[in-house]
Amino acid sequence: MTIYYDGEPLRKYYIADFVCYDAVVIEIKSTNNFAKHQYEQTGNYLRAINHRLGLLVNFGTPSLTYKRIINSNHSPSS
Repeated sequence: MTIYYDGEPLRKYYIADFVCYDAVVIEIKSTNNFAKHQYEQTGNYLRAINHRLGLLVNFGTPSLTYKRIINSNHSPSS
């Protein structure tokens, strides 16, 4: 996925764990619990690639946990 800065594409790319329906970026983790930096990192990814919705999914706990991340700066025209 192309990374953007100030609306301009960079010559760098981001490879998501999964992308569903070309709209939802899914980041997979396996930790005891989510840390603040993981939320921030996923939000940064969404802003850099101009996607609106991400899911942070953790398989490292006895029961699957997840967090929905929204990019409020998303611009559908870009």
